[in-house]
Amino acid sequence: MIDLWVRPAYPWRISSKDAVVVLSPPPANPDAPARIERHSLHDAIVSRLRDMIIEGHLPPGTRINEGQIGAQLGVSRTPLREAIKYLASEGLVDLVPSRGAVVKTFGAKEVLDMIEVIRTLEQFAGARACQIATNQDIGAIRDLHDQMIACYEAGDRLQYYKLNQAIHSGIVALADNAALSDVHSMVQTRLKRIRFIGHEGPEKWANAVAEHQEMIAALESRDADRLSAILGQHLTLAWERVKDGLSP
Repeated sequence: MIDLWVRPAYPWRISSKDAVVVLSPPPANPDAPARIERHSLHDAIVSRLRDMIIEGHLPPGTRINEGQIGAQLGVSRTPLREAIKYLASEGLVDLVPSRGAVVKTFGAKEVLDMIEVIRTLEQFAGARACQIATNQDIGAIRDLHDQMIACYEAGDRLQYYKLNQAIHSGIVALADNAALSDVHSMVQTRLKRIRFIGHEGPEKWANAVAEHQEMIAALESRDADRLSAILGQHLTLAWERVKDGLSP
């Protein structure tokens, strides 16, 4: 079961697997990261840094200044370094000798390669899900979809994106193939920032939402061929939406 919480206009709380982290009140600058106040520090720091990378507060190629980021989040360097190492294991950060941690930059060829892998995996998983998923499983994906649409209507891009990714992961999970899910998770994590910018601009975002509407309809009707085709088209168009902004 995918357990996601839709945040309010300001993220007072962060839900993680192990605990709940309470954040301080909003800073004077609304674009500044919220300070992390208490427990489940590792998960909280990883989540905040990941969001900063996804939203572009830490653009590709940026060196992560431990002192500055630590001060912004209200944490010491030791847990911050552990979180950075974790993000490096996810492929979002490079650990560069003499430079430290640098936000990963993906070239166009790397991104296209990963999107092709994701497309193949999701097309197979979608068709399989139509065959074996329970009605309850499909209902859970519908619930995520409805939450995602609510975020779209509210203009909450980050939470929309997280729910969007949860839907893709959820469809893959319905294929009941652990190896497939593991590979999909690894590649999808590396594409987080790239997929996020694919929703920049009202037209791109609206088109992506329309594709998801078709996707959920095909899943609910258990039309394996249609869902596989829609997923393939959706990911092909995802590449079209991002390719012009990538370096060779």
